[in-house]
Amino acid sequence: MVNRKKRLEKGINSIEEQIKLHEEKLSRVEDEGKEELAEYYEKEIASLKRVKEEKRRLLGK
Repeated sequence: MVNRKKRLEKGINSIEEQIKLHEEKLSRVEDEGKEELAEYYEKEIASLKRVKEEKRRLLGK
């Protein structure tokens, strides 16, 4: 059980880093006016947030 908890926590941290990277890229492409790419990053961020919440739910937070 402890290993699962640590693995879930690592996964959550990793996802948070991915979200930050995608948000930075989203900001950049919005400034450049690349709407299609911006939509892609928005979808990716939403997907990552859903996965993060599911992992938190499994952790009991």
